[in-house]
Amino acid sequence: MTDPRRDLPAVNTLLEEAERRGLLNEIPRGLVVGAIRSVLEQARKEGGCEPSDGWYEAVSNLAARRRRSTLFKVVNATGVVLHTNLGRAPLARAAYDAASRAFEYSTLELDLDSGTRGSRQTGLEELLIEVTGAEAGLVVTNAAAALFLVLNTVAGGGETVVSRGELVEIGGSFRIPEILARSGSVLVEVGTTNRTRLRDYTLALSPRTRAFLKVHRSNFALVGFTEETSLEELIAAGASRDIPTINDIGSGLLVDLSEYGLRGEPLVSHSVEAGATTVFSGDKLVGGPQAGIIVGPKEVLAKAKSNPLARALRPDKFTIAALEATLSLYRDADTAISEIPALAMLVAETSVLEDRAKTLCMRLPGAQIIPGGSAVGGGAFPGKLLPSTLVAISSESPDTLLSELRQHDPPVIARVVDGDVVFDVRTISDEEFDIVESAVRTARSR
Repeated sequence: MTDPRRDLPAVNTLLEEAERRGLLNEIPRGLVVGAIRSVLEQARKEGGCEPSDGWYEAVSNLAARRRRSTLFKVVNATGVVLHTNLGRAPLARAAYDAASRAFEYSTLELDLDSGTRGSRQTGLEELLIEVTGAEAGLVVTNAAAALFLVLNTVAGGGETVVSRGELVEIGGSFRIPEILARSGSVLVEVGTTNRTRLRDYTLALSPRTRAFLKVHRSNFALVGFTEETSLEELIAAGASRDIPTINDIGSGLLVDLSEYGLRGEPLVSHSVEAGATTVFSGDKLVGGPQAGIIVGPKEVLAKAKSNPLARALRPDKFTIAALEATLSLYRDADTAISEIPALAMLVAETSVLEDRAKTLCMRLPGAQIIPGGSAVGGGAFPGKLLPSTLVAISSESPDTLLSELRQHDPPVIARVVDGDVVFDVRTISDEEFDIVESAVRTARSR
C-alpha cells in the first residue's frame, strides 16, 4: 500500500497556486512559504491527509493568522474590571495621549535648563511624593520586580522575616518564597497560616535579620479563627532595632473607595504614613500602565536607586509617559475617579448600568436582562461582587457562541451564567455596543 505521506504536494506546487490566486500580493512570500511548510508538516503527522478545508485554504488561513499582530483590541464583556488576560486596567485618555507623544523625540533624560543629561525618574518621583505623601519614589517594570529590587537592596545576604499566612502566590506561578530566594535574602517563616503575633516576629530576630516583610493577601481572604500583626506594630518593632519593614500591598489603591461599598483594600497613603517601604502595581487599581512602584523613606529608596539592578529593571519612555499622566489625575480624587476608566467602572451606579443594559438588550436578537455581579479582578478586593445588570442570550451551545464571538473582528469576550451567554455592561463602553451587536448577529447567522 502506498504511504499517503509520500503523495503530499510539493512546496513549489502550493506556492504556485498561492501566486496564481493572488495570495503573494497580500502576504510576503517568505511568510507564505513558512505557512506551506507548516501545513505540510502537520499533514505528515496526521498520516498525509489533506486538510478538511483544502490545501490552499489551510495555507492562506495560517499565513493570515501569522501576519496579524498577536496584540489587538478586544471588547471586555466579562464584567471583570481588572482582567489580567485582557491587559488589566485600560488607560485613561490622558495616559494614552501622553504615551503617543513619547513616539517622537522627547525630554526622557534631558534637563532643559542645563542642557545636560537628566533623570528619567524625576517627574515620576515628584508625582509619587505628591499623591502618596512619601519621602521618595521609584518605578520599575512591574510589582514583582519592585519587591525583588527592595529585598535585594535591604536584605540581600541576610534574612527576611514573614508570616506563613502571607507566603502567597501572586499570579503566573510566581511565589513570594521564590522571589525572596532569587533576591539573595533568606526566608524566615513565622507564626501559622491563620495566626501570627508580634511575638512570633521578635522571637525570629537574629544578627542576620535585615527586614520584616508584610504581604497583603490580595487574591484571597483568610477568615475565621485568625490573627495577624498590624503594620504599625511591625514597623515599631523593627524601628527599635533599625530593621525596615517592606509592605507589598499589591493593587495600589490611591483613593478611598469605601463610600462606594469597596472596603478592605489597603490605601497606599496609610502604608506610607506608617513608615513602611511600600510596593504596589501600576496597572491595577492605580489604573495606569504595567509598572512596579516603590515609595517610602529616602534612605531606603536612595539605596534602591543605586542598586545596579535598578537600571536593569527601569521602565521605558512609554510607561513613564502614561504613568505620569495617570498619577497627575490623582491630584484631585474626583477627577481620578471620573477619568480613570477602571475606577469609573468600579463606582458605576446601578441605575446607570440598568439603563445601559436596556439599550444593549434592545439591539441584540432574543436577549433578556438578568441581575448579576461584576468582579474587580487583578487580585483586588478578593471575594467582592459588584451588583450589575447583565444582558443574556440563550444558546443550545454556549461554548460555541463564545467561540464565535471571539472570532469577530474585534473579538468580544463574554462569559456563561446558568447556561446563557452574558454581556456585562460595566466593562463595555457605549462606543462598543455597535461591536457587540455586530458580533452577536454574525455569530447567530452562522
